[in-house]
Amino acid sequence: MWMRLGKKKLFIVLTFTLLFSLTNAVAAFASFERGDDGQEVMAIQKRLVELSYTITNIDGDFGPETENAVRKFQADRGLEVDGVIGPDTYRALMNRDIPPNRGRSSVVRRVLSAAYSVIGTPYVFGGTSPYGFDCSGFTQYAFAQAGISIPRTADSQLYYGRRVSMDNLRVGDLIFFSTYEPGASHCGIYVGNGNFIHAGTSTGVTVASAFTGYWGARYYGACRIL
Repeated sequence: MWMRLGKKKLFIVLTFTLLFSLTNAVAAFASFERGDDGQEVMAIQKRLVELSYTITNIDGDFGPETENAVRKFQADRGLEVDGVIGPDTYRALMNRDIPPNRGRSSVVRRVLSAAYSVIGTPYVFGGTSPYGFDCSGFTQYAFAQAGISIPRTADSQLYYGRRVSMDNLRVGDLIFFSTYEPGASHCGIYVGNGNFIHAGTSTGVTVASAFTGYWGARYYGACRIL
């Protein structure tokens, strides 16, 4: 199919594909979930209590009790029961659209925007710029565009953040794989739905499945910087 498209048409198709992928990824960041905190979480807790859902401490900390209250609210309203305050749940609960910018989500959005903006950049061993990246050079670059400084190598990035299990992964977490040597020798950024964005040696910067196929067999662990 690609051979039948002119260069201009191919560029347009690829551009819209990239924009569509980025839009979908950014949409996933507009949420409140376990581990979040702040004034907006406190407002959510107050609203849940007003609606007779049990939360002992209205403290702005989205913990297990708040998550349980959210799940009950979602079940009562016929929403997806995942314990996450996404756009639909937020609108049903707060009677307004979810804020577009807030704490962790706005930072994650900048990290992923930077990451998606360099899709297609070739792999270069030791590369740390849009002229060429290796895996940890790419993750370091994406975080730096959001004002977040992280170490240079994959193994040091893993131990720089707080370790998280596969079941608790959130968009923006760093995930790691064992490839050419034991331990964390490859890394990327989790983008949700079982996918991650990374600088692969044969693909350059691209999105791939983290838990199936080649990468699934080599999954090593994850950490949370944000």
